[in-house]
Amino acid sequence: MALAPPITDIEQLKSHPALGRLLAWNASAVEAVKFDRDELTIWIAQESIREAATALRDFADCPFNYLADLTAVDWYPSEPRFEVVYHLLSISRKERVRLKARLDGSSPAIESVTSIWPSANHYEREVFDLFGIRFTGHPNLSRIMMPDNWEGHPLRKDYPVEGYR
Repeated sequence: MALAPPITDIEQLKSHPALGRLLAWNASAVEAVKFDRDELTIWIAQESIREAATALRDFADCPFNYLADLTAVDWYPSEPRFEVVYHLLSISRKERVRLKARLDGSSPAIESVTSIWPSANHYEREVFDLFGIRFTGHPNLSRIMMPDNWEGHPLRKDYPVEGYR
């Protein structure tokens, strides 16, 4: 069975609760969208991620009240180098959405969402530890997996396979 081609036209996807809410809140914060294999991904402007997360969490018709995961992707050597990925769930509506924010490789930083979803605390620390992405406003941004004296961030694509010597 052939897969349906992905839909990337915002106009065709406006009926999805998450995208409709974000477009009503601030259409300029939505950079791109993709619906593929029954999954919706919305790219949000880096400086708007916290407000977009709040808008989705507080959406009365379909509250995305659960942060299922937060991770990152390193697209080295491309720029923007990093993407921070948020997997959200509306428990009452059984709707899922993926938010992504692109970050520059020279000094990757984005606002923390721990005050919106407390479960982001450890996810953000893990991304900081392994990718070196800073989360501004995080209550305790410190290493969680690697020793405090570890040099570098092991999940970056330019990290040496056998570590620094």
